[in-house]
Amino acid sequence: MRIGSGAGFGGDRIPPAVDLVEHGRLDALVLECLAERTIALGQRRRLAHPDQGYDPRLRARLRALLPPAVRHGVPLISNMGAANPRAAGAAARETARELGLDGLRIAVVTGDDVLDRIDLGAPALEDGRPLEEHGPVISANAYLGAGALLPALDAGAGLVLTGRVADPSLFLAPLAHRLGWDLDDPARAAAGTLVGHLLECAGQITGGYFADPGHKEVPDLAHLGFPFAEVSAADGSAVIGKLPGTGGLVSRATVREQLLYEITTPTAYRTPDVVLDLRGVTVEETGRDRVLVRGAAGRPRPDTLKVSVGYHAGHRAEAEISYVGPNARARAELAGRIVAARLAPAGLRPRLDLIGSAPLGRPARSGPAAADDECRLRVAALTPAPERAEDICHEVEALYTNGPAGGGGVRTQITDVVGIVSTLLPRDAVTPATEILEASRACDPA
Repeated sequence: MRIGSGAGFGGDRIPPAVDLVEHGRLDALVLECLAERTIALGQRRRLAHPDQGYDPRLRARLRALLPPAVRHGVPLISNMGAANPRAAGAAARETARELGLDGLRIAVVTGDDVLDRIDLGAPALEDGRPLEEHGPVISANAYLGAGALLPALDAGAGLVLTGRVADPSLFLAPLAHRLGWDLDDPARAAAGTLVGHLLECAGQITGGYFADPGHKEVPDLAHLGFPFAEVSAADGSAVIGKLPGTGGLVSRATVREQLLYEITTPTAYRTPDVVLDLRGVTVEETGRDRVLVRGAAGRPRPDTLKVSVGYHAGHRAEAEISYVGPNARARAELAGRIVAARLAPAGLRPRLDLIGSAPLGRPARSGPAAADDECRLRVAALTPAPERAEDICHEVEALYTNGPAGGGGVRTQITDVVGIVSTLLPRDAVTPATEILEASRACDPA
């Protein structure tokens, strides 16, 4: 099976995914667009607007990907449902109709929202403190496994939209479905989970987040191509590659970096499908931009599921002001001392940063020659009350006429901060469900 990765996070680029669908001879494309904080923010949007909460780029991605995916028979699997998979399904059906894709089967997988089932007195995995002590809890989403997606794939869905599903599970599900793997077999689950882990961040394994000029060179990073894996049904070994003519590279180094990315314990990486053991994994270059990976081992899946819990962590104030020309740095430093002194009586101790800059394409200068460059003061703090955040922004703005000479370009922003902790929930407390929609006008209510 040849499976591609079309996104590694919610803000990922769309053209490389289109290239994969058009030219990759894929059997499936997975778009992993959800992070822990992303889904908590989605829950907040859904609470304010019941028809929102899914990935804000969902329609844009589907407009670009659905026509070639339908034309080439490539099913799309994605967690772009985020905090509201049902609303995402409705938006996807509307988009498919706009594109003239009547008959497209859209599957919506739900069941990850477990806010009504968690014990707020349970300890957070990160620090052992009860969940409720961290702040008002706003979301709780269990990491579903590959088994939750199989009914959708069995139903022949051309688009599968989920909420919180473990990243590797998004890939393991179509692998198991197409190759006939038994998810209760730890060896097969381990092999597919390894492939999913390698592909889940898309461009990271083809040179994105890898390049370091002078140390780790990546060709044509501006046109970075996304990866695919050719997976053997017999033993689960996989060859990682990318499309010819695209930028980036697939090498032993890029694969090894991604292999260890976000792995807490290489001997026991816990997922909903398997406890993955990476000790026997080998990575071998077999050609240009082709790397063979094999040797994953696994133990039976755990009896509990990890739950990502979002809570209200306060308000972040961020404010900036620039100083330009002779003595710019000294004036910016003075401005920082002034703001700190004015906020101290209220018990506010913001972080102060100086950001120097030079025009792009000209080397940064030092010494007296740097006098014409800009120095920007950044003031930031996390406060429990929005009023205190406003005080910080006000003091930076007041530097216009109550601070050093030549201040300008003030920008202020106050944002609600969502914190994330984790806990565990018994597997049998989570019940996934699948709903099938069809992009057919016959589905319109009378």
